[in-house]
Amino acid sequence: MKFYLIKNIALFILLTAFFNSCTEAYPLVTNRYEEVLVVEANITNELKKQEIKLTKSAKFEDEGYLSETGAEVFITDDAGNKYNFSEDSDRYVSDIEFQAVPNTKYQLHINTKDGRSFESLPEMLTTINPIQNVVAAVEEKDGINGVGIRINSFDPASASTYYRYEYEETYKVIAPKWRKTTLKLDENGLPYFVANNPDTQTCYGSKKNVELLLTSTNDLKEDRVNYLIRFINDQDYIITTRYSILVRQYIESQAAYNYYNTLKKTAASGGTIVSPNQPGFLLGNLRSTNNSNSKIAGYFDVCSVSTERIYFNYEDLFPGKFPPPYIVDCKEFCYSEAEAFVPDPCTHFGTYFDDLSLEKIIYFSGTGGSFTYWVEPPCGDCTTIASSIKPPFWVDN
Repeated sequence: MKFYLIKNIALFILLTAFFNSCTEAYPLVTNRYEEVLVVEANITNELKKQEIKLTKSAKFEDEGYLSETGAEVFITDDAGNKYNFSEDSDRYVSDIEFQAVPNTKYQLHINTKDGRSFESLPEMLTTINPIQNVVAAVEEKDGINGVGIRINSFDPASASTYYRYEYEETYKVIAPKWRKTTLKLDENGLPYFVANNPDTQTCYGSKKNVELLLTSTNDLKEDRVNYLIRFINDQDYIITTRYSILVRQYIESQAAYNYYNTLKKTAASGGTIVSPNQPGFLLGNLRSTNNSNSKIAGYFDVCSVSTERIYFNYEDLFPGKFPPPYIVDCKEFCYSEAEAFVPDPCTHFGTYFDDLSLEKIIYFSGTGGSFTYWVEPPCGDCTTIASSIKPPFWVDN
């Protein structure tokens, strides 16, 4: 999960505190602040070390969110098992691998170091319904041609109904103007040629969805999904060479789906959700057990998940067509020291030394006449926009 909930729930709290307490538009600071424990917990049927994230609501003027440290976190089930979680960086991770199993009730318990105690309602694993397939095909959306990536799923028992999706996309980036040699400046500011690092030629970018992706078959005749999880403009450079996407399908309970759907709608409208008991944030399935004034937000989600990864090359979907333009214009340019005459492509007046020392330019090729040619850094060094580390899952043709 992307911890999308923490950011948006905290935003609800901040906005409500601001609009309820501030009488002037400036300065934009919190005059009334109430700390709220924000929880994101998603336990699935995957056998793994499960993770839970706890943060504190922040003041409007704060730049980030603080983790809730030093808490005792554990999950119990109605079979008598207890799963302890230990603090690990900015989250809590289960001490052992475990998975949610059908027909078992699970409950989250949190005891903070300042004496507050919270627990969730008992939750059961949702229906297990694997993805049928993930398909990438050329399609049009809002008048734009591109690649539509769709998830197909079907539950003949019509027991799934409520779906939430996540994706992580990875794409190969090849620097179009990479050369075997490059130009550097020594400690005296004098240029010299060196062998270029081959790791700067091919890289891998990665992105995750940042919005909640939800769909329901509740109003359909059958529990069949054909969900467009990602649309990529055919001019987007991320599909220039090879692209991969890992999709996760979560089957949600109706209560969890309603929670996420309300959160999504409220975040999209820029509004806040106000409750008589807990103003400023969306009520989930968590509550305080020892102090009615202790506030908690978030959701303890126990849901089944299935995953699928696909790959495609640009040529697979657009045979014979020119690939999309690179992320930046890679036209070569050069510098001219003659202010009165700057011949094309020498669009830059002066010397390259300052720009090279500040890593604003990359050496492209040898001299043409009296000129040396340059390009912007991403054109000759892909590590300026992506990672040179090949992902362990990556498969080429």
